[in-house]
Amino acid sequence: MRKMMILAAVAAVVSSPALAQSGEGSAWSMDNARGYGSLGYTHFDGSSTGSVTGRMGIDLNRYLAVETEVGVGVKDKDFTSNGVEGTLKHEWDAAGYVVGKLPVGENIQLHARGGYGHTELKRTLGDSTSDVGGQHWVYGVGGEYKLNADNGIRADWTRRDFKGSAREDLDTYGVSYVRRF
Repeated sequence: MRKMMILAAVAAVVSSPALAQSGEGSAWSMDNARGYGSLGYTHFDGSSTGSVTGRMGIDLNRYLAVETEVGVGVKDKDFTSNGVEGTLKHEWDAAGYVVGKLPVGENIQLHARGGYGHTELKRTLGDSTSDVGGQHWVYGVGGEYKLNADNGIRADWTRRDFKGSAREDLDTYGVSYVRRF
């Protein structure tokens, strides 16, 4: 509940500059909706694994977007427990978000996002394998530096709050190339 209140507060702050604007062609108008995609790397801090992450989204207006992301694991973590070797493998992850955006200057844009997703992790210890991922709420913040009207570099911090499992929450850090179309 506390996390949802924080997200609501961030959304209120993000949207407040545009509330004074109205009329045709305003920042809230969907006349200029535009799609975007990104490709980058995401590091999973708690598990020390990583994935190549792709996103597709739609900027509904200057302050609001929706996006989906899919990641495929490319970095596993080897470990030893009581003399037995094991591996934590990031298989894949997917999530959907609502994104609040705040332009700061001509080339910099901050964002806060929240949504729901699934992360599939497998732990192998000796001869046994178990699933240690699951469904989760996701929320985070980040920013984008626009190189020009169509290209940019984006950085994100995202928390995965796993539902109904003993799995600890995961913080992720990502950087990606963004292309608008």
